[in-house]
Amino acid sequence: MKALVFYAPEDVRIEDVPEPEAGVGEIKLRVRNCSTCGTDVKILHNGHQNLSPPRVIGHEIAGEIVAIGDGVDGWSIGDRVQVIAAVPCGDCYECNRGWMEVCQNQTSMGYQYDGGFAEYMIVPREVLKVDGLNRIPEGVGFDEASAAEPLACAINAQRILGIEDGDTVVVFGAGPIGAMHIRLARANGAGKIFLIDVNAERLKMTADAVHPDEVIDGSKVDVVERVLELTDGRGADAIITATAANVAQEQAISMAARNGKISFFGGLPKTNPFINCDSNLVHYRQLRIFGANGSSPDHNKKALEMIASGAVPVKDLITAHIPLDNVLDAFGIVARGEAIKVTIEP
Repeated sequence: MKALVFYAPEDVRIEDVPEPEAGVGEIKLRVRNCSTCGTDVKILHNGHQNLSPPRVIGHEIAGEIVAIGDGVDGWSIGDRVQVIAAVPCGDCYECNRGWMEVCQNQTSMGYQYDGGFAEYMIVPREVLKVDGLNRIPEGVGFDEASAAEPLACAINAQRILGIEDGDTVVVFGAGPIGAMHIRLARANGAGKIFLIDVNAERLKMTADAVHPDEVIDGSKVDVVERVLELTDGRGADAIITATAANVAQEQAISMAARNGKISFFGGLPKTNPFINCDSNLVHYRQLRIFGANGSSPDHNKKALEMIASGAVPVKDLITAHIPLDNVLDAFGIVARGEAIKVTIEP
C-alpha cells in the first residue's frame, strides 16, 4: 500500500509499504480521510520528540473497518469510524480523575503508532481500551468526521473557559481551529465575536465562511485599542489565542474585561515559550487564564454529535481535498494558509 513515512526532519516520503494486518485486540481500517493541521507541517520540518521513525504520520483520521482482530467485540466489517488522536493510558491519576486530555502517559496516532496518511492502518488496542474509536453518525461524511479531532480540542478549551450567554468573544488566529472556535462559541451562547489575524488573505477567507461580527487585521491596527473601542472601553469577556504567537497572549491579557477569561489554546515555540505579563491587570481585573491541551475520547464523541446535529458545521471549512499521492503539496497549502482545512483522501 501507499503511505507517507517520516524518517527525519525534511525526509518524509510517499512509499510502498507492507499492508498491515489486524492482530489480537486490534482493528484494521481502510482510511477514507485524514485531515492535516499545522502540527503536521512542524513534524515535516522539525520532527517531534515523541515521534519514533520510521513512522506513518497523520492523526485526524476517519475510515471504515475492513478487518477485526481476535478478542475485539462490538464492531462489524464496514462500520464507519473516527479515531482519536491523543491516546490516554486510562490508568494514571489524571485519567482516573477524568482528566484524560492531560494523561501523563499519553501516546498519539502518527507518533508512537502508525497514522492515517496511508491506504490502510491499524487501530491499536490502546485506542480501543479507552473507547477511542467512534462510530460516525449517519449523514456525516468521512471528511467531516476527520475534522472532529480538532473540533474536540476546541470543545475541551471552551468547556474549561466557560463562555456565558452574551459574552463578547475574541478569537486570535484565522486558521481552521479559529473558524471552529467561532462556530463553537456561537453554539455556546456567545454574543459578539471578533476575529484577529495578521494575514489579510486568511482573514478574508475564514471570515467569509464563519462571519465574525468584526474582523481585525493586526498588521494594520492596534488590536487592543480596537477591541476596547468596539466594547466601549470594557474589553472582551472571553479570549482564545488559537495561534502560536507570544504577542497574542500578551494582547489577550491587555484587552480582557474585568472578570474576563482567557484560553491559551495555541502552544508557543519551545525555543521562546515566555511572555510579558502585567500581573496587576490579572490581579485587579480578576482575570482567569486557562491552558488547554488536546482532547479526550469524550470530547471526540461530543464533536461528532455537534457536527451531526448541525450545531457546529465543518463541511464548508474543508476547502481542499487532496489525494494521498499529493500529500506533500497539501502541507505546502497548509503552511501558506491557502485553504481553511485540507483533507487527504487515500
